[in-house]
Amino acid sequence: MNTRHPERKAPADACDSHMHIYDRRFLDDGPAHGFVEGASVADYRKVQARTGTQRTVVVTARAYKTDNSVTLDAIAQLGIDNARGVAVLRPDVTDTELAALHDGGIRGIRFTLYTPAHAVVSFDMVEPLAQRVAELGWHVQLHWTAQQIVEHAAMLARLPSAIVLDHFARLPLPAGTSHPAYSIVRGLADSGRVWVKLSGPYLDSVAGLEGGYADMAATARTWVAALPERTVWGSDWPHSTESHKPDAAALFDLLGAWADDEATCKRILVDNPAKLYGFPT
Repeated sequence: MNTRHPERKAPADACDSHMHIYDRRFLDDGPAHGFVEGASVADYRKVQARTGTQRTVVVTARAYKTDNSVTLDAIAQLGIDNARGVAVLRPDVTDTELAALHDGGIRGIRFTLYTPAHAVVSFDMVEPLAQRVAELGWHVQLHWTAQQIVEHAAMLARLPSAIVLDHFARLPLPAGTSHPAYSIVRGLADSGRVWVKLSGPYLDSVAGLEGGYADMAATARTWVAALPERTVWGSDWPHSTESHKPDAAALFDLLGAWADDEATCKRILVDNPAKLYGFPT
């Protein structure tokens, strides 16, 4: 078990803007693809004690499909002043259900479509749901490949809500910010509605865990420079895609390599998530 603390102390109200909770109490009787043991709220509190983050955003994991009960429960346990959530929904969600989710701390909906065959949502659901959640002040969070961003650029430009792109917008290496998706996102960013999560560096890193994901630094720094007020950091705990789990403290320290000064780190950890998720200021 990792026990070390980050080299840099987290500022007050620092937010981990992307993580998942897994709790068997909320599983149905079917197969739980991707379920992670040892990833309860109690387990996550131990991670918070090491990283020093006080706020968090719980993202409904794929194992739960469109049942967001585990996320609402986690928000309640962590306290709504310090926790928010991102749900997974389909267009049949009712207005009453949306209101209840909002009261429970949900502030966005996620479309995980990088492997559409395994998804519980689809591209044709994005626009109609974005229209509905925009009225609540929510955003749409997109875990898409860079190529999917290119293919659906016209739709992205039409969306009325804020747009949050997961995991550095999944720009593949070695292309990185030379991939056409980067220019599309930068163009959309002029509207002030586009955010990027600095999370999951292992998903596109070639250097990997042993290389400290150093090859992701250029992409991260470019996003920080391009969107200084619309980047947020996330641990992606408990790293369900990884057979060899990275240390949360080491991932936290990477932000110091991507953002050169304390003021920028504070903005990414405190000010930006407070704005995006509606935390008290």
